[in-house]
Amino acid sequence: MIYGFWNNKGGTGKTSLCFQSVCFYANDHPDEKILAIDVCPQANLSELLLGGLTNDGSTNLLLRQGEFPRATIGGYFQERLPSPYSAPSFGPHDFITKPSHYNGAIPENIDLICGDPLLELQSNAISTLANTQIPGTDAWVSVVDWLRDFLAPIADDYSTIFVDANPSFSIYTQIALAAVDRLVLPVMADDSSRRAVQNAFSLIYGLKLPSEIYATYAFATRLTEAGRTLPKAHIIAKNRLTQYMGPASAYGAVLRSIDQDVEELLEAHTDKFTFSAINEGVVDIRDFQTTGVVAFARGCPFYRLQSGRLDVMGQRIQVNEPYRIQCIEAMEGLVKKL
Repeated sequence: MIYGFWNNKGGTGKTSLCFQSVCFYANDHPDEKILAIDVCPQANLSELLLGGLTNDGSTNLLLRQGEFPRATIGGYFQERLPSPYSAPSFGPHDFITKPSHYNGAIPENIDLICGDPLLELQSNAISTLANTQIPGTDAWVSVVDWLRDFLAPIADDYSTIFVDANPSFSIYTQIALAAVDRLVLPVMADDSSRRAVQNAFSLIYGLKLPSEIYATYAFATRLTEAGRTLPKAHIIAKNRLTQYMGPASAYGAVLRSIDQDVEELLEAHTDKFTFSAINEGVVDIRDFQTTGVVAFARGCPFYRLQSGRLDVMGQRIQVNEPYRIQCIEAMEGLVKKL
């Protein structure tokens, strides 16, 4: 099963939820092999898994980017550029990193394909290749299949794969989402997040497009015509909730409107979801606050984080044990739905 954490709106806590989900899931399933794929030029998931801010996550990521071939998703794409429309003649193992070799807080059964800022530089070239007219070849599908091609020889090695996708709908994001089975869509209690839910369904499934002209070129149309399956919405994660988001607050009104939008989509397009009732697919995640700041600075899952006063870049920061437990419970609630 391949889960994609994505929202075309940035700032929804997508990467932090993905990081904790990967670690919690791997910890709960120690006999399974888990693969995390960071398809984001910011590569924040990779930095977290490789040590975070205080444990040389950035330095460790730079070391992997400096390998030959470059041990990142960008390195893999770079190798595909000369022959973009045929299956690769090389294997995927040169691009796989073992995070536990760099970060002792990460379960040993997690492997990683590192993110890479090179993706932004590659984007124009990949888009050009995808839009090339070649008789007898669907160039767009051949390019969008790049991640599927990567996973094909190692699919049996991993029980579950997590993909952290960039908050955009660029060509490399489409490559990521084309390989995903189930979507985890984080949202926040603001009106832009409400619109982002609607936009996400337009981009992925071609719903409510402003003109039929766009339908011909839509992601869903092109993928379906090529015989590929679309990812299904699996979890709507209301993220970073606080005690101020009560029923009578403006935040509460926005959250209810998000529920209403999802219910309408669920009723009209049941085939786009893995759940049949909103309470089955919507989870509430409270703001991780200081506990989250410390955990992510250290590249540490909540269940491994100590409470008390901890050092973060020379500052002593208090991690409250009851709140740490709340963070653990929130992530366990999400991971149980995977």
